Amino acid sequence: MQKLPAAFKSKVVSAEPLGVAWLETRTEREMQYYTQFVNMTHKIIEEGFSEKVITPGVTTTDDVVWWFRQKIRDLGLDTWFHTSVAVQRSDSNSFEHLRAFSDRPKEDLIRPGDLLHVDIGITYLRLNTDIQQHAYVLKPGEKNAPADLQKAFAQSNRLQDILTSQFVLGRTGNQILKGALDQAKAEGIVASIYTHPLGLHGHAAGPTIGMWDMQNGVPGSGDYPLYYNTAYSIELNSSSDIPSWKKSIRIMLEEDGYFDQSGFRYINGRQKQLYLIPSVVGNNAD
Repeated sequence: MQKLPAAFKSKVVSAEPLGVAWLETRTEREMQYYTQFVNMTHKIIEEGFSEKVITPGVTTTDDVVWWFRQKIRDLGLDTWFHTSVAVQRSDSNSFEHLRAFSDRPKEDLIRPGDLLHVDIGITYLRLNTDIQQHAYVLKPGEKNAPADLQKAFAQSNRLQDILTSQFVLGRTGNQILKGALDQAKAEGIVASIYTHPLGLHGHAAGPTIGMWDMQNGVPGSGDYPLYYNTAYSIELNSSSDIPSWKKSIRIMLEEDGYFDQSGFRYINGRQKQLYLIPSVVGNNAD
């Protein structure tokens, strides 16, 4: 800048936006692969949260974690973080956000009546997925999850809709976050949103839309605007009172989506109801 003539100094701009734009923009060909890749992640979760893998009273959360890791390896894929499986159940433990991730018990025996949560992200062709879903372990005689758990799940689906309706070209991550939280509050939803860009990195370049401990906006990356042809992990949770459990729980969802000129869409759909795991013991079930 010292050597440039004065007439040119105002023409010098930061290259940072160009670097972010290159990293965040997904090509048409990448999106063709992404649809298949997210579908693979969904299929892995569907199998892991089934009687093929889980026998209530026998299988632990750690057993399921290592099943996921082995399954991913058998498919020739890799993970970009260590898969986690956590439990919420009818007990005296209150919800703690980090308990589902870094502070969870290493081994927790899975029992009938448990609400299971998985956080999984795999890497293929330099692209990454990041997904969280839930399953319910049926008690003997149950055909479906309790109505209050189903209602709690539907509420988090509604929160997803509220958030993605805020995806408008040019809005910053912080503006999207505020608009979504304001609408959620107006609808009586106790919400937390921590959505991030997705692509060549799991937590990728682009607009940050909240962090779990920064619900009033994220300086810097939260001020970056939304552009077309970009992908996101729609990551959030909502709190619900469960009368049958006499406590509150959190339904923590994360699904991968894409934003372009036609609006927002999920890359391979999203979970709309709980996976159900039969309450069987060994090989003695009918």
